[in-house]
Amino acid sequence: MTPVARSAEPLDPAWRRPRPSTRGYRRDSVLALAMLGGTALSVTLTRAAGVMSESPWWQVAIWVVLMAGPLALRRRLPELVALVIALVFGVGAMFGVGDGFFASICLYLAIYAVGAWSHNQVLSRWVRLCIIAGMFIWLFWQLIVQANQATAMPDLSRDGFFSPYAAFGMLQVLINLLYFWAAYYFGDTAWQSAQRSAALAERTRELAAERERTAAQAVTLERVRIARELHDVVAHHVSVMGVQAGAARRILDRDPIAAAAALGVIEHSARSAIDELQTMLGTLRADDDQAGASQSPSTHTVDHLSDLADESRAGGVPTALSIIGDPRPVPGTIGQSIYRVVQESLTNTRKHAGRGASAEVRLRYETDAVEVEITDTGSGPRVTASSALPTPAASGCGLGQRGMRERVLAVNGQLHLGARPRGGYIVRARFPLLSTQPIPQPLGATAPEPEPAA
Repeated sequence: MTPVARSAEPLDPAWRRPRPSTRGYRRDSVLALAMLGGTALSVTLTRAAGVMSESPWWQVAIWVVLMAGPLALRRRLPELVALVIALVFGVGAMFGVGDGFFASICLYLAIYAVGAWSHNQVLSRWVRLCIIAGMFIWLFWQLIVQANQATAMPDLSRDGFFSPYAAFGMLQVLINLLYFWAAYYFGDTAWQSAQRSAALAERTRELAAERERTAAQAVTLERVRIARELHDVVAHHVSVMGVQAGAARRILDRDPIAAAAALGVIEHSARSAIDELQTMLGTLRADDDQAGASQSPSTHTVDHLSDLADESRAGGVPTALSIIGDPRPVPGTIGQSIYRVVQESLTNTRKHAGRGASAEVRLRYETDAVEVEITDTGSGPRVTASSALPTPAASGCGLGQRGMRERVLAVNGQLHLGARPRGGYIVRARFPLLSTQPIPQPLGATAPEPEPAA
């Protein structure tokens, strides 16, 4: 079996070929009329040439109608049509009513239609085999009878092991074998071709539906990404501006210099938010080629964590940043995720930790991973040492924490959110890195030559 045939087999083995349209049935009627006319003309010419016996015209007319007329139903009732035409063909041949030229074409079309259009493949197979077997039984019987009749084909000698009459009989058998094999084979081929076409059409519909679903999912994911970016940009900077505006309002009368510094932080946060929003919106509005060549909506990576710590300290939350391990190259997507996780965590600290809280950011480089941990000493929910799972409040169901989870999972990372046993809150994100990632070499340095294999 060829790969094409195997690829068409996902259809149910009980698949039924759909019937043709009304136009197809009209074509069958036209074919039946054409075969009817051809058969009538062939019989007329044969009778005029004196080849066939002088049967009554009414018998010949009935034979012609029954031989070609059922072809109008060959795709509606293929088995019944084939049986009727085979029976009429045999009767006409035995009694010399008709000729075999157009009658053979009608029988071929009937057997072909059974294989191509039957709804029951088992019944189709047995009907065709019975017709073919009956035709060969009749053929052998006629050859045997005529072999013992000297008046039948007297020009063909019966003498010898392989006489001229034996050669004639062998030729008749070979012609009929080829005739019935072609009708059987091409009928099955037509049915299999229709099955493959139906399978291809079904797969085409499935692919079109999948393409529509994928397009809808892409739109949804893009909306989620935009919402996440907007939340990260707006929430962080607005929270800083809110804290500084409140501080400036309280100390405006007694400490104008500190109030001016707070207003400066507000201005800086506003400008930073506008710059990030313009960068992100510019990327979203750009064409595909420009978007591919332009920078990402967020260009902040691990190199900008110190800026977040400075902003947090300016917002009234003492924040320490420590880097553990030897720094190594970090992919841009992971670097952006680390930056946004730290940004969201420090924003939540300013919102929920309460007065007097402090925060600490630890960036840890490991052999095959990079980990960032943000902790605070605020008055968040507490967990006990015996708690196996974080409390509902610690599970993180807000939009910010949901965004953190999505970012971390998008780069195959792991995220832990929860309250600390000694008070406060902890956010830990771990991102796997390729252990074979090359370490940058200083200029002029070359990598050691590999030792030859033994």
